[in-house]
Amino acid sequence: MDRNNLSVFPVGEKNEAFAEYFVGQSYLNMLSVKGVAIGNVTFEPGCRNNWHIHHKGGQILLVTAGRGYYQEWGKPAKELHPGDVVNIPPEVKHWHGAAADSWFAHLAVEVPAEGAFNEWLEPVDSEDYEKLK
Repeated sequence: MDRNNLSVFPVGEKNEAFAEYFVGQSYLNMLSVKGVAIGNVTFEPGCRNNWHIHHKGGQILLVTAGRGYYQEWGKPAKELHPGDVVNIPPEVKHWHGAAADSWFAHLAVEVPAEGAFNEWLEPVDSEDYEKLK
């Protein structure tokens, strides 16, 4: 799968601003920053973000390409495919990212809320990630 033809939305630049919160290479293209922030996030195979919490606002993921995972703390990971929608309530510890053998892309919609912010936590345990099929 070619990263430039992965989605109808441009991949964007290497996600250097948040690189410390990812294992592997991700790319970010902010599609909207007014009213509702929407980013096209693209993950190389094996790339995933750290566990994190969206305080107050939550997040919605709209999967556009590839195969990936979403997991909430204490629950099994869910495999994601194009067309899947994940509603992440505020205050839920979670992670998301690509399968080890697939590129993955989603639109990340930040749910607006007064005082909303993200808390970045520890990386996903590599042994746990490698058990995912």
